[in-house]
Amino acid sequence: MKGSTKLILLHPSIHKHGGGAGGATHRLWLFLFASFFTFAFIFSLVTTRDTNSAAAATSSGAKSSADALPKPVFNALLHYAATSNSTSAGGRLSSAELKSVAAVLRRCATPCNFLVFGLTHETLLWNSLNLRGKTIFVDESSYLISKIEEKHPEIEAYDVQFTTKVSDLKSLIAHSRSEIRNECKPVQNLLFSDCKLGINDLPNHIYEVAWDVILVDGPRGYFPGAPGRTAAIFTAAVLSRSKRGAAAETHVFVHEFDREVERICSDEFLCRDNLVESVDSLGHFVLGKMDSNSFEFCPNSSSSSSGSPLSRSSS
Repeated sequence: MKGSTKLILLHPSIHKHGGGAGGATHRLWLFLFASFFTFAFIFSLVTTRDTNSAAAATSSGAKSSADALPKPVFNALLHYAATSNSTSAGGRLSSAELKSVAAVLRRCATPCNFLVFGLTHETLLWNSLNLRGKTIFVDESSYLISKIEEKHPEIEAYDVQFTTKVSDLKSLIAHSRSEIRNECKPVQNLLFSDCKLGINDLPNHIYEVAWDVILVDGPRGYFPGAPGRTAAIFTAAVLSRSKRGAAAETHVFVHEFDREVERICSDEFLCRDNLVESVDSLGHFVLGKMDSNSFEFCPNSSSSSSGSPLSRSSS
């Protein structure tokens, strides 16, 4: 019995060889499978992100283009406004005056910040031509402000109680000169100023805007008891001199520039050296920022010294 017994041995190397080959192959396929899906996932993620970025950029560009007033529409609005204002009767800007202001608005490298003194026949035009930018109107009449807001809620307008008068021109100029280093200096925050010529009761944010274009077409100034535009011109000059931001220049337009108050105050605070264009009764000035230690509105002109404009007005 003992001699017939057989012993069967399984060599471990045989089992290891067969199992190792199958396991390695399995692991290889598993690695390849996982690698493929990992690559596919990453590729899909990157592609989707790039596609979304491109779509966002396209959408942003399309939105920017949509927000901008197309040039044909801009020109059409200006054309019909100019046609209806073929003469400057009734205080309206003439065709040439309209085109002068519109040309500057059109050239703005970025959306314009446009401040307008006076609610006029051109109010809706200005708000439309500066569609992409900020346009704010300031007027002496709270009634007109409420009416324009009721009919056109998209327009931002504020009323101001002017304390100046056309007949006070000489005393106001004298006051500004006596306070040139204090309350009436050319670089300051008018919100905290007690200068008689400065407008300091507007909403705070108006004093923080870097205005690119300012149009002085109000308040009334055609009779001695009218508020006149002394305060508006002085305020425009200070806002321009005290401007913040990268853009260093501000375009200031003064309508009815041929009248005494407008001419003298423009000479005094905007300066003849800065007059770049005169179209009909519209004066166009370009003002640069000033250092906070400056105490002359017109350092390169004789208009702010010794009172030459006042001597002209007294003749």
